[in-house]
Amino acid sequence: MNTNKETARNLLDVRIVLAALWIAEVLSSLNGDTYRLSDPITLKSMLENTGSIVTTPGLLLTMSMIFVVPILMSALTLILKSSVSRWANRIIGILYALITFAFLVLCFVLRSASYEFVWATAQLVFTLLVVWYAWKWTNPEG
Repeated sequence: MNTNKETARNLLDVRIVLAALWIAEVLSSLNGDTYRLSDPITLKSMLENTGSIVTTPGLLLTMSMIFVVPILMSALTLILKSSVSRWANRIIGILYALITFAFLVLCFVLRSASYEFVWATAQLVFTLLVVWYAWKWTNPEG
């Protein structure tokens, strides 16, 4: 059995799994937004800017920054050196799990629609899996 080949294959497998999990996290977020735009009550409050969260240029910039990080992570996971990728996935995965958990709590407090809980829970599962795989990822460089 060739351990170098096996190590390289495992390294590639973990990188692909992590990249796919980041993509799944982004898709869950986009699906949640799509459902939100299909909800007539939510859409009306968004158009009139009278909801519990008022849209401002600063909010749009913040949301853009929150959205772009998982997209970057899906690519950087495949590109970065293993040790850097492992730590980046751990740290950013934990950060995003906390952000998603805070969003879930906010949904509960604001009594959001049930679809919000479904998509936010999916996002939380994906980010927790990122952390778990990154933590489980053994260092192939020694």
